[in-house]
Amino acid sequence: MPKTGDTKGGLSKNTPKSPKKSVKAKPSAATKKQAAKTVAIAQWPRRLQSPKAIWYKPLTWRHRPPIPAYSSLPKARLLFVRAVQQLWRNKKLFAGIVALYGLLNLVLVRSIAGSSNLSNFRTTLTTITHGFSGKVITSTGSFLYLLSTSGSGNSANSGVYQFILLLVCSLAFIWALRQTLAKHTVRVRDSFYRGMYPLIPFLLVLLLIVVQLLPLTIGGGLYSAVALNGIAAHWWEQALWLALFIILGLWSLRMISASLFALYIVTLPDMTPLLAYRNAKSLVYGRRLLIWRKLIFMPIVLFLVAMTIELPLIFYATPAAPWVFFVLSMLVLPLAHGYVYNLYREML
Repeated sequence: MPKTGDTKGGLSKNTPKSPKKSVKAKPSAATKKQAAKTVAIAQWPRRLQSPKAIWYKPLTWRHRPPIPAYSSLPKARLLFVRAVQQLWRNKKLFAGIVALYGLLNLVLVRSIAGSSNLSNFRTTLTTITHGFSGKVITSTGSFLYLLSTSGSGNSANSGVYQFILLLVCSLAFIWALRQTLAKHTVRVRDSFYRGMYPLIPFLLVLLLIVVQLLPLTIGGGLYSAVALNGIAAHWWEQALWLALFIILGLWSLRMISASLFALYIVTLPDMTPLLAYRNAKSLVYGRRLLIWRKLIFMPIVLFLVAMTIELPLIFYATPAAPWVFFVLSMLVLPLAHGYVYNLYREML
């Protein structure tokens, strides 16, 4: 028999030992629970994910991002003062553009021709009204007559000429405002030579504004047809049609509030109309009501200033009133562009 050594536990010393088995960690209760849940989910029938589990919401077609924390905009009167100061600091440049705009308007459009019958209109109102209140009514009516006939002309093509002048001079004013705000020295001819390059993108944004005005136009046409033809007999029917007109009008104003600033963004170099509109929408997102309040301030101020200047002239110097009104109407364009452009700069 072969010689064996001392044994311990029934094994010889020469007997090779088996390798030690690695001790595995026992899975925790949470792991077992998650594995069981995964197996159970895998056995379920496949189905569409619930809309509540993702960003999609019913009755909406896009995800609405949260409203960012905007910085507060300055008061409307401060914006108006800044626009006037910017125009006054560069009065030679803007006076030259306004003079050229007024001269071309007078030659091509003849917008002052529609006010030549102001004396006859005032005389007719004077025969109807009497006393101090009659004088106030006469002056106010004559001013409204001037306002309504300010864009009229003698020729059939005056409307086309007026649109072309408005388009070209708007581009010149926007380019001049941007350059003067950047402290660049420019001339009047530079505004027309170098400011015309975004003409086609500017026209496309204007076309977009025309399309966005269609709901307001349709609502106004429907309401006027219903009111004039007696289709809505009861008051609640008239209220429904009026509510429809207001809803369509607010829809147009909501869209135009972005397109208005797209007119200034699209004049930047290498800017497309679609990209300009998207950038304008991001600027006005979440603060359209505030912007509407700022924009309404401008026409109200211009109307009150023109009325304050024109009423005494109509009463005491009627022949001079149409010419003064013509000059004031030429100043409206640079003031409006300066105000809206300063508002756009504050929104950046």
